[in-house]
Amino acid sequence: MDTLDDYRQIIERVLTEYAQIPYAYGDIQSQTVFDRAGDHYLLMNVGWDKRRIHGCLVHVDIINGKFWIQRDGTEQGIATELEAAGVPKNHIVLAFRSPEIRKHTEYAVS
Repeated sequence: MDTLDDYRQIIERVLTEYAQIPYAYGDIQSQTVFDRAGDHYLLMNVGWDKRRIHGCLVHVDIINGKFWIQRDGTEQGIATELEAAGVPKNHIVLAFRSPEIRKHTEYAVS
């Protein structure tokens, strides 16, 4: 399961599932943004909770056949979700960590 189309389907499914989890407070919606042409995948929060909420919760790119997790604001971690979907750890890069730190994880450095 290492084709690009399989990986696109996996990240879209994972982010869509996260987007369906309702917020317990405020008027906040989760939105998915899928750019298949550039292989950029985002989960955004948009709305109001006493102040404007607009930000990226998750940003994942597919680069050279690997998931590059640029931002992960989830509790469990998108890497864990990708693993559960069958993605090998050596196809997941924790890009939000420095290369020096990445080499001490179980995931790919680049």
